Amino acid sequence: MQQLVTLLVFAPLVGAIIAGLFGRRIGNVASQSVTTGLLLLACGLSWYTFGQWTWGHMEPFTVAIAPFINIGDFQSAWSIRIDGLSAVMLVVVTTVSALVHLYSWGYMAEDDSKPRFFAYLSLFTFAMLALVTAADFMQLFFGWEGVGLASYLLIGFWFKKPTANAASIKAFVVNRVGDFGFALGIMTVFWAFGTIQFAELFPLIADGASKTWTFIGRDWPLVDLACVLLFIGAMGKSAQFFLHTWLPDAMEGPTPVSALIHAATMVTAGVYMVCLLSPMFEYAPVAKQVVTLIGAVTALFAATVGLAQNDIKRVIAYSTCSQLGYMFFAAGVGAYEAAMFHLFTHAFFKALLFLGAGSVIHGMHHEQDMRKMGGLWKYMPFTYAVMTIGTIAITGVGIPGVFGFAGFYSKDTIIEAAFAAGQTSGYGLFAFVIGIFAAGLTAFYSWRLAFMTFHGTPKWGHDAHHAGDHGHDAHAAPAAHDDHAHHDDHGHGHGHKPHESPLVMLIPLGVLAIGAIAAGFVFVGYFVGHHENEFWRGAIFTAASNHVLHDAHNVPTWVKWSPLVVSTIGLLIAAWVYLLNEGMGARLAARRGPLWTFLYNKWFFDELYEATFVRAARFLGDVFWKVGDQKIIDGLGPDGVAAVSRAVGKRTGQLQTGYVYHYAFVMLLGVAGLLSFALYQWSR
Repeated sequence: MQQLVTLLVFAPLVGAIIAGLFGRRIGNVASQSVTTGLLLLACGLSWYTFGQWTWGHMEPFTVAIAPFINIGDFQSAWSIRIDGLSAVMLVVVTTVSALVHLYSWGYMAEDDSKPRFFAYLSLFTFAMLALVTAADFMQLFFGWEGVGLASYLLIGFWFKKPTANAASIKAFVVNRVGDFGFALGIMTVFWAFGTIQFAELFPLIADGASKTWTFIGRDWPLVDLACVLLFIGAMGKSAQFFLHTWLPDAMEGPTPVSALIHAATMVTAGVYMVCLLSPMFEYAPVAKQVVTLIGAVTALFAATVGLAQNDIKRVIAYSTCSQLGYMFFAAGVGAYEAAMFHLFTHAFFKALLFLGAGSVIHGMHHEQDMRKMGGLWKYMPFTYAVMTIGTIAITGVGIPGVFGFAGFYSKDTIIEAAFAAGQTSGYGLFAFVIGIFAAGLTAFYSWRLAFMTFHGTPKWGHDAHHAGDHGHDAHAAPAAHDDHAHHDDHGHGHGHKPHESPLVMLIPLGVLAIGAIAAGFVFVGYFVGHHENEFWRGAIFTAASNHVLHDAHNVPTWVKWSPLVVSTIGLLIAAWVYLLNEGMGARLAARRGPLWTFLYNKWFFDELYEATFVRAARFLGDVFWKVGDQKIIDGLGPDGVAAVSRAVGKRTGQLQTGYVYHYAFVMLLGVAGLLSFALYQWSR
C-alpha cells in the first residue's frame, strides 16, 4: 500500500516533467497522453485507497520519503500521510484533475501550447497532492506555495493577454498577503510547542492550551493566536472576505483551469487545513468565532454579488466563493465533518458547472456573456441536461428524509449544525440565518444562469449588445468577455448556430453529473451519519464538549425544511423574472439603481483597495524611488561624491598636455624651487 500511495502522489509530477521539458520534441498528442494517462492512474489508485479506508478498515499510516529540513529542533521530513482527511482529498483532487485533463483534449484543441498547458495542470495536481498528504507544516507550506505558483502560471497561461497577466499577478499578490499570516502561524506553533510535525504537535495542544504571550500589557492565548494567523492563510487561498478579490479575475485562465483550481481543489485547501488542525481549533474558541464570522459573511457577500454578474464564469466563481463560506462556518461551529462533506460533494457539482460553462463557451464560439445567449437547450441538449443537474445539486434540492441531490445532504447538514450551535452561541445563530438567506440567493442566481443561457429568446443570432440584462457599460470587468481572446474566433460570428461539444468534453460532464446526483446519499452515512466516527477514525478531533453534529440530527422540523423552502422561492422568483417576464432583468439593470450598482461593482472592494492599498503602495514606491533612490542615494553617490571625483579627475587630467616643453618648463620650475629652498636654508 505504501508503494501505491507513493506512486499516486508522484505520478503527476512525472507527467509534468515529461510534458514540460520534452513536450516540443514528443509533440502534442504524446504530451497529452502521458499527462492524462498518469492522472487516470493516480485517480484509480486514489479511489482504491479511499475504498480501502472506507470499507477495508485500513488504519492510518505515514510513508517517510526523505529528510527535508533538519536544523536543531526544527525537523521536517518529506512524508505521505494517509488518513480519512487525506483519503477524501486524494479522491477529490485526482478525480477532478483527471476529468479536466480529458476534457482539455477537446477544449484546448485549437491552442498551440498544449504541452505547456498539460504540464502546468499536472504540476498543480502534484503540488495539491503534496499539500493534502503532508505530515508536517513544512510540507504543507511547500504544497501551499506550489499550488499558488501553478495557479499563477495557469491564470496567466495566455500571457499575451494583458488582462490575463494582470489577473495572475493579482492572484499572486493577494495570496502573498494571506501566506504571510500563514507563515507567521507556523512560526508561532513552533515557538509555542517546539515541533511542526502533526503527530507530535496534536497531543501537546490540550496541555499547552493555557500558554500565553504577553504583548502590550495583555496576555494573548498562543493557540488562538496561531490558529487565527493560520486562518489568514486560508482566507487568501480560499478567497474569503477581504482576500477574495483575486478569484473572479482568475476566470481569465482557460475554463478547465477554473474547474480544477478555482472550484474543486486549490480553493478548498483552506477548508481542509482548518479541518486537519481541528485538534488546535477545538482549543481556540476565539479563532473558531473568527472562522464562523468570516465564513458566514463570505457566504452572504458572494451570493449577493453573484446576482448581478453577467459573465457565465464569474457567476460560478462567486458561487464558489459563497459555498466556501458555508464550509468555513461549518468548521467554525465545530462541524468539521460537515465541512469536509460539503467540500466533497461541492467538488462534483461545481466542477460540473464550470466544465458545463466551458462547453457553452465552446459551443458559442468563445462567447461568455449570458446576455448574448438564450435558447441553447435545443442546440446543446446534453450540456443543458448536465448543467441542470449541477444547478439542482448546488441549490440543495431534496425532500428531507427521502432523497436529494449531492448539495442537499451536505449543505443542509451545515445549516442544521449552525442552528444547533446557535442554541449556545450568537455566532452559530448568525451563521444559521445567513446560511438560510444565502441558500435562497444561491437558488436565484443559479437558476438565473440556467434560464438566461438555455431558455428564452436566442440573442446570439444578431448584435445583442442591448439584449439580455443590459448592454456593456464602463464598469464592466475587463476580463469578462473572451476565454479564448488570443484566438481570432476562427471565422465564427454570432450568426453561426451554437453546437454541442465533442465527445471527449461530454464524457467528463457525464461522470461529474453522476457524482452530483449520487455523492450525497451514497456517502452521507460515512461523512456525517451513523458511520462517521468509524470513517474519520481520529483524522478529525472534536472536544468532549462538542456535540454540534449530534445535535444537528435532532433540530426542529422547520429547520430541516427551511433550505428547501427558500430555494424554491429563489427558483420561482428567477423563473418569474427571466422566463415569464423575459426582459424584466434588463429593465431592472437599465435603471442602475443604487443596490444594483453596489452589487454589480462587487461592493466596490476593488475600488476601495485601489484607493487605499494600491495607491498607498504606489505612493510609497514613488517616495523610495524619487526621494530615497534619486535624491539621496543618487545624490550622494553617482550625482554627489562620484560626480565631484569625476570633475576633479577631469580637471587634473587637463594637466597632461603631451607637449615636452610644458613638462620641461614644469621640471625647471621644480629645480628652481628646490635651489631657492636650499639657498634659503643655507643662508640661515
